[in-house]
Amino acid sequence: MIAPSIFSQPVLAGFSTRKGGVSPSPYESLNLGLSTTDSNENVLKNRSLASGYFGLTPDNMAIAGQVHGSDVLVVEKPGLYQGFDGLVTNQSDLLLSISAADCAAILLADAQTNTIGACHAGWRGHVDGVIDNSIDQMINLGADPARIRAYVSPCISAKHFEVGEEVAAQFSSSFVERRPHWPKPHINLTASIFANLVRCGVQSHHIECSSQCTTANSDLFFSHRGQNGVTGRMMGFICTSTTSRTHASRAYLLDKPVASSVQKAR
Repeated sequence: MIAPSIFSQPVLAGFSTRKGGVSPSPYESLNLGLSTTDSNENVLKNRSLASGYFGLTPDNMAIAGQVHGSDVLVVEKPGLYQGFDGLVTNQSDLLLSISAADCAAILLADAQTNTIGACHAGWRGHVDGVIDNSIDQMINLGADPARIRAYVSPCISAKHFEVGEEVAAQFSSSFVERRPHWPKPHINLTASIFANLVRCGVQSHHIECSSQCTTANSDLFFSHRGQNGVTGRMMGFICTSTTSRTHASRAYLLDKPVASSVQKAR
């Protein structure tokens, strides 16, 4: 589990890796996705391990049933919320959970108002406004964008994110990269997400972007593109705690914790 450094109590957050679970190949080993052909028993055990990192159980999880869209829902209790790519809450001990396997999981928190959000940002949801919609829903619960802290998870890097011209046309040219030896344009998804957060009023020094590429690091992450669609799912998690507990045990999922770097995407 990667623990972002941008958040502080009472906010607890993390992004899972593929390490420390029970699933066999090609889902080895911490596959958290029930949409795969991995057994439900394995996935549920893995979800128990992952939620245990926060001192919680799968019964605390509010899970986005993602469709690569931009709809965001305010939730007050655990469950699967089909058709939504973002969830927002001000309820403590409710573990917002976002799946990813090359797309970015974005975790958001205004600790002063106990308001948190999590959204799934692939290119479609991102250009359709899932980040804006998530922050708008947080504002409706009393959050102030100037206080919001944000984490952008490991995702596919520009080096590996080749797209067609029709997709590149939906991004600012600032985030479209072209090289003589590349037959098609590439997108810097992390940099585009960073800019979107700033446009929404999040202060740049309140944003932490992982520099790790899911496609290039298949030993650590699941990658839909890198593994030709036959792969597991990581999850981004965020909650607020009513107690002073911290992450239950970092060694619970990893022999060696993986640190996330704080940086501005470029």
